[in-house]
Amino acid sequence: MNIKVVKFGGTSMANKDAIERVKNIINSDPDRRFVVVSAPGKRFKGDEKITDLLLASYEEKKSTGSCHIFFSKVRDRFIEIVNDFSLKLDINKYLDEIEKNIDQSNSPDYAASRGEYLSALVMSEILGFEFVDAANIIKFNKKGSFDASYTNDLVSSRLSMDKGAVIPGFYGTMPDGSIKTFTRGGSDFTGSIIARGVQADVYENWTDVDGFMTADPRIVDNPHIIDFLSYEELRELSYMGASVLHPSSIFPLQSTSIPINVRNTFNPSAVGTFILKDTSDKKTSLITGIAGRTGFTTFFIRKALMNNEIGFCRKILSIFEYYDISIEHMPTGIDTMSLIVPNDHLTDGLEFEIIEKIRGEVNPDVIFVYKNIALIAIVGHGMSNQTGTAARVFTALAAANINVKMIDQGSSEINIIVGVNGEDLNRAIAAIYHEFF
Repeated sequence: MNIKVVKFGGTSMANKDAIERVKNIINSDPDRRFVVVSAPGKRFKGDEKITDLLLASYEEKKSTGSCHIFFSKVRDRFIEIVNDFSLKLDINKYLDEIEKNIDQSNSPDYAASRGEYLSALVMSEILGFEFVDAANIIKFNKKGSFDASYTNDLVSSRLSMDKGAVIPGFYGTMPDGSIKTFTRGGSDFTGSIIARGVQADVYENWTDVDGFMTADPRIVDNPHIIDFLSYEELRELSYMGASVLHPSSIFPLQSTSIPINVRNTFNPSAVGTFILKDTSDKKTSLITGIAGRTGFTTFFIRKALMNNEIGFCRKILSIFEYYDISIEHMPTGIDTMSLIVPNDHLTDGLEFEIIEKIRGEVNPDVIFVYKNIALIAIVGHGMSNQTGTAARVFTALAAANINVKMIDQGSSEINIIVGVNGEDLNRAIAAIYHEFF
């Protein structure tokens, strides 16, 4: 028998109909033995996610001493689900305990994690599977970093069972036993951790789309589904906004040969996208996908003989480090360099402070700032073996009358990053897409 770990996101756990689909998907394949679930998401437009309600409950408790108003909404959602499935689970016992603990807690992580905890309790009852609390098997060290080795040992020993198990996503525990959450999207990460620990044959990540698309469907009509995607390509596309799967979730599996299969809960007949360590024998197209996002600022610096000045780059980078600003890209020439940073790292007027610091440190001939820059990633392993890819990209942009502000190609040759004015983002993606697809 093969082993499949399956993870279901918030949309898949939102209401009775969605959960019924999840149940049918799991029961249709006996290999689907380990189930990771998110907290229930929105049931309809304007609805509230359970995690957001739990965080609001914590803020309410901080302000008033009690989380009762917002937590009552959480209570109603879970009571409704339990009643919809006529479960014998005494959900009020768990809800009462959680409300009490939020009122006594100083940790937003505990509150935020309870949606996954309750969701897993309910799902284990629906399936007749064992409930395994992530708090007992997902571990962080004293510094708050994920402890991969210890966790892998715990997962491997605890889940060595024939019977199925349901595990809540998104959280684990610190050495003192307190709850620690991953970032948003952390249930994807939990799924990978479980898949690695049980040495799964495949990790199925079920969501509300048929898989990764070659471009954003809000920009391009009916873009193709990507059949196969490498870990590297996933990272590049996810970073630029293709948010089907949390990009950090692949890390536990990168050293293994366990494939990730992104599937659609609401269209289970679709094969979805397979994410593999190596896709070299499966590629049929030059470009795998295109993604982009706005919200960047470029610092452009020019100085004659910059290349002869030892420590020039280090001095500039140390200024950004001093202001705790990460550098997204740093294309350079012999006498020029550009540093691209996220807008949200620049508080009002901070760019002027940085400019003055740079002038004081390296005395550039020219320094100025471009705002409202959008970055577009054209990603694909096929590009490294094909001449003329960049020419086709820039020809397509020129035909659409779009000015290119920046060009950067990674050393791996699987991506080309293009910077354009923010207002040109959608037109640029559409132009590149139609050139290649």
